Amino acid sequence: MASDNMIRRVNEDLSAPGKADRQRFAREGYIDIHCHCLPAVDDGPTTKHEALALCQLLVDDGITTVIATPHQLGRFNGRNQAAGVRESVSMFNKELETHRIPLTVVPGGDVRLDERICRLLETDKILTLADGGRYILLELPSEVFIDIEPLLVELARLDVQVIISHPERNSVLIRQSGALLKWLSRSAHLQVTAGSLLGEFGSMAQRAAWRFLSLGWASFVATDCHNSSSRRPQMKAVFKSISKKLGQATARWVCIENPLRVLKGQDVLRRLAASTRMCTNETAPNNF
Repeated sequence: MASDNMIRRVNEDLSAPGKADRQRFAREGYIDIHCHCLPAVDDGPTTKHEALALCQLLVDDGITTVIATPHQLGRFNGRNQAAGVRESVSMFNKELETHRIPLTVVPGGDVRLDERICRLLETDKILTLADGGRYILLELPSEVFIDIEPLLVELARLDVQVIISHPERNSVLIRQSGALLKWLSRSAHLQVTAGSLLGEFGSMAQRAAWRFLSLGWASFVATDCHNSSSRRPQMKAVFKSISKKLGQATARWVCIENPLRVLKGQDVLRRLAASTRMCTNETAPNNF
């Protein structure tokens, strides 16, 4: 894959001793699997200057590696195809080095649900996370419920697993506990947004995000940041909040360990609560 050298560099940083920055990455650096940081490709930064400013904020927030996930399909159909995203990431990493911003960017996509997904993966038109061929970040429509179980089965034949992006912000999806559990049993995963946990997308999204996290349904927290003002990274704040409410082990699991596993193409760790099969919206914890 085109990103092998980038991932190899991250792995070397994890194993090489003696340098403070590398030790910090291994000990507490965050990995962001959902980030709109590339300039002028989607609804993220519109200029290179804005993109560099956002990346400096990512570094200031303790993030060492991001998977750039420009929107693919949906209203961006025909844009941000795999080859172009890889080239944009390669060029942008050079800009980061030139400006001495210690952040590694690897390619990925925020893929809108589409019946062509498997074919587009096979023809190298859309991207898996970290270009690793193992996980795809999937955005579902918020206007109508669509059962993605057939897609999960089809993707499994390609050895690809789905990570559903920000389900807590989907008013249709948060009422579908049974479907979510069915999808989780099909090796799907949930990614909640840091801002949702901190209340930035309203009380409904906040409660749903904490519910998914406390029940072990969500395996990832990501920034889904788009700019340096209204949609900025907040991993330090959310890591502290998760540590306080659910323990530091859970915070590390969703902010560091599982994102690293995606980056390296390894199995994601699951921590479903024992009572999760019986959980509904009415019986979910309401103390968050």
